[in-house]
Amino acid sequence: MEWGKILEKLMDFGFEFLTTWGIKLLIAIFIFVIGYKLIKTFGKWLKNSPKLDKLDDSLRSFLRSFSTIALYAVLVITVAMILGVPATSFITILASCGVAIGLALQGALSNFAGGLMILFFKPFKVGDYIEASGESGTVVEISVVYTEILTPDNKRITIPNGTLTNSVIENYSAEDLRRVDLKFTTAYSCDIGKVKEVLREVVSNHPLALKNPEPFVRLSEHSDSALTYTVRVWCKSEDYWDLHFDLMENVKEAFDKNGVEIPYPQMDVHVTKD
Repeated sequence: MEWGKILEKLMDFGFEFLTTWGIKLLIAIFIFVIGYKLIKTFGKWLKNSPKLDKLDDSLRSFLRSFSTIALYAVLVITVAMILGVPATSFITILASCGVAIGLALQGALSNFAGGLMILFFKPFKVGDYIEASGESGTVVEISVVYTEILTPDNKRITIPNGTLTNSVIENYSAEDLRRVDLKFTTAYSCDIGKVKEVLREVVSNHPLALKNPEPFVRLSEHSDSALTYTVRVWCKSEDYWDLHFDLMENVKEAFDKNGVEIPYPQMDVHVTKD
């Protein structure tokens, strides 16, 4: 008789669990799965939607990262409330956890603040070539916490936003024009006027070199074994390295053709006899 009562109580408990917690659990799982898929779909839409093409790529990347984190937080809270966690208790727990997490993640919060500063002050944007924190490359993504750059040798580097905002940032793509600065040396015996004429001719004959602003060619230094000439020429930012390397090659060929000597380091040794 006692076993029958125990079995009856177990069945009542199982039935009650299935009709209350079981249904809540199924609903919570269903909401979580649907919410997860919707958030993923929304993130892809933010990334690829042509309706948002007018937005800056940096802003678009930041919004996608921020909205994804916010939506996941809302989803977790919703699932917890469906399972019966009281809203007031949940808010109290979140507040307590928020303080603890905030103290533990001061660096992450600093990076988040750095991301907001990058978004609003725009020291660079997606697609710019920058140099900062000892790294250089093209910016491919600006997220809530990190900025990713792609180096010329195809390495992807992740830099915390807080580090970026506290360091000197060189943005090579911010302006339409850049100046190529080069130095060339010749022997003291070479005619200064002829050397300057050869250098001006090489610069003026290059299609990527701009005529305005006018190129600069002058003797700039009397070094130990040679005369040093400084050449400064303007070009479009995207043509910088092509012009740089072309001038290095073309000047050497022009010096050889015109008999301009490029000296080696020399030292005169005087021997005296007592």
